Amino acid sequence: MCGRYVLKRKDLEELLRTFGIRSLEEFHSRFNIAPTTNVPAIRARPDGALEAVGLKWGLVPSWSRDPAGGARLANARAEGISGKPAFRHAFRQRRCLVPASGFYEWQTIGRSKHPWFFARRDEQPFVFAGLWESWQDDHGLELETCALITTEPNDVVRPVHNRMPVILARPEAERWLSPTLTQPDQLLPLLQPYPAAEMIGIPVSARVNRVSNDGPECLDPVPPPKPGDPPPPQLALGL
Repeated sequence: MCGRYVLKRKDLEELLRTFGIRSLEEFHSRFNIAPTTNVPAIRARPDGALEAVGLKWGLVPSWSRDPAGGARLANARAEGISGKPAFRHAFRQRRCLVPASGFYEWQTIGRSKHPWFFARRDEQPFVFAGLWESWQDDHGLELETCALITTEPNDVVRPVHNRMPVILARPEAERWLSPTLTQPDQLLPLLQPYPAAEMIGIPVSARVNRVSNDGPECLDPVPPPKPGDPPPPQLALGL
């Protein structure tokens, strides 16, 4: 899964410029983004033009009776995504990109979980493959939400975790947003692990374990964890 990630303001601006989109003025750097919060995303409008929007992280299907369970759908597994009721329609018609500077995963050693930060080796920003949905309550109030797609880990992430978010390079990102692609055989080949040679993983401070900690100190490197190390503070509930 992917339960936390980082997005710096300068990286968001760079990515939006790359896609020819106006910047989101209200966004500031975030170092510990968690499900249920609003996140910047890129999607195609009906006319094909790209736009930047804010989406609540945790997908709520349009047919859901209650939006409260969205946090449970923060991630969508690439395997089976085309047939799962919660994701299959968004997979064909409502795809998005979620800008990021890096993401966290937790390594389990004994009964302890230790956070690692993963990013591109060249420190450049990137985009996750995502899905978005629109849900309305009985009074017509609209809620737009998203989920990040996960896949098998590459060789950098695998020693830490058995899943990783799908990261798309520019050509694949453009195809992912294309409204002309609607069939699983056109889209599923895009959902591959990002090349391991282009990524790096760093063990970081246990501050990231608490969602209330959202400063650059979350990225402070620490020595790699070893069996027998004392456990870091417990992960906050509601990932």
